[in-house]
Amino acid sequence: MGAKGNSAALDRKKMFGDPILVGTIAILLVFLVLFIVYPLFVLLIDSFYTEGRVTLEVFKRVLSMQRFRQAFSNTVVLGLLTGVLSTAIGLLFAYVDVYVKVRTKWVERLFNIVAQLPVVSPPFVLSLSTIMLFGRSGIITRSLLHIYDSNVYGLKGIVAVQTLTFFPVCYMMLKGLLKNIDPSLEEAARDIGATRMKVFTSVTLPLMLPGIGNAFLVTFIESVADFANPMLIGGDYDTLATTIYLQVTGSYDSTGAAAMSVVLLSLTLILFFIQKYYLERKTAATLTGKASRGRMLIEDKSVTGPLTVLCSLVAIFVIVMYIMIPFGALFKLWGRDYSLSWKWFDYLFKYSGFKAFKDSFLLSIIAAPITAILSMIISYLVVKRKFKSKGFIEFVSMLAMAVPGTVLGIGYIRGYANGIFKTGLLSGIYGTAAILIIVFIVRSLPVGTRSGISALQQIDKSIEESAYDLGANSLKVFTSVTLPLIKDSFLSGLVTSFVRSITAISAIILLVTPQFLLITCQINEFAEKGYYGVACAYATILILIVYASVLIMNIVMKFFGTSRKIKD
Repeated sequence: MGAKGNSAALDRKKMFGDPILVGTIAILLVFLVLFIVYPLFVLLIDSFYTEGRVTLEVFKRVLSMQRFRQAFSNTVVLGLLTGVLSTAIGLLFAYVDVYVKVRTKWVERLFNIVAQLPVVSPPFVLSLSTIMLFGRSGIITRSLLHIYDSNVYGLKGIVAVQTLTFFPVCYMMLKGLLKNIDPSLEEAARDIGATRMKVFTSVTLPLMLPGIGNAFLVTFIESVADFANPMLIGGDYDTLATTIYLQVTGSYDSTGAAAMSVVLLSLTLILFFIQKYYLERKTAATLTGKASRGRMLIEDKSVTGPLTVLCSLVAIFVIVMYIMIPFGALFKLWGRDYSLSWKWFDYLFKYSGFKAFKDSFLLSIIAAPITAILSMIISYLVVKRKFKSKGFIEFVSMLAMAVPGTVLGIGYIRGYANGIFKTGLLSGIYGTAAILIIVFIVRSLPVGTRSGISALQQIDKSIEESAYDLGANSLKVFTSVTLPLIKDSFLSGLVTSFVRSITAISAIILLVTPQFLLITCQINEFAEKGYYGVACAYATILILIVYASVLIMNIVMKFFGTSRKIKD
């Protein structure tokens, strides 16, 4: 105990003797408090403090609204359905990928494409495709099946779109878990006469349950926080995210929207705590390490055939839906005239010129390196340093993952348009490019931080200690030793942040002013008006920008990333 106390005291003494490190921690704490804690705290104050006294009147008013109660139940139902379906389809894909011998390489390529598509596309692309394929003027419903009253809006439309959007996330999560199950456990059950189904239900599934629960909750959180898809294809099926948005923009009731935001935030935070601090640990405890040897893949055609065909059909369907976006931009009039034309691209550039692309690109390209550097600094402090506020920094930086975009948007409105920063240094931040950049940073910070922590945990502490012993300060150690060792993670975080920023909508739609034109807001605006050709033209160019960014990152990592010798 004494040795530990002396070690901690020595660490603190070393830290306080390094002014750069202390200054970095102080700046980081100020940033996290101002732009994550403060906006959420303002929402709580707005909900409980009215006319100079603490009261529940705002909550009583909101809870008495039939529209709010309906939106809350709708949100829970939507989250449950999407979570169950996404997890089930993701598990099927993961099982086929890991356990089934696929005889053709193109099936593996299909799986890889499907896994990457949600990363390189805006969040509401599949809603656009669904409307254009299965809506009243849909190419399938109207042109092929001659159904003129098809209705894809409402719960069924949102569930279908969210499931197809989120199941690749579950697939990637569960694929990693299945690979870590030791094959000897399953083969032992097979050796004593258990059928393959019995092995799956009695051995594989119990080992996977925490991971399945983790994937379900991640999807549930994503579903209930989703704004774009319910807004576009929800029809009269209100969710909490869309109700909050309409409460501000339609009813001009920002106080009521704040109370609704607290309810939605409470829901997502509870799920986040369960997922982060219980199920993730339980998953890690259940699956300890990689498989001890290679797995004997299923080769029985009665099993491999149906499963491969089923997954391939789902994958092809998803890819076709994404392909419909550029076609939607090229067809003269969807549902009527399918001759090819550049008219929607011409209209797009005549309407906004390059402003939407310039604004979105510049704001995202500014936010990306700041986010990547902040993520690496936070990761470094969390993994490599001991100080009292370390737990606070880690928790708050990851907290943004559980905060729905609309909730964060309301928090910034209440905090920086009506809050304590009406005067002073931050008084002019609302309505400027700065607040949009800050939102981009806050929204992308958890992903980069999580990636950085994983990378840093693999670096031996003695490597950095040697640099300190030679007289290097924390900045020198970080830039010359730590950062080069985690440059793959840094580059990945850089591009991920750019992609998340340029495709974001839920938080910024409440904060963007006429001074700025952002691509995602333009897509949402034209799609709501029924101008699907223009919306598809915007979405097509956005996908190309994002895909090009990912491609450049892969090339950069290939030539400048960690060398093969280091990896081996």
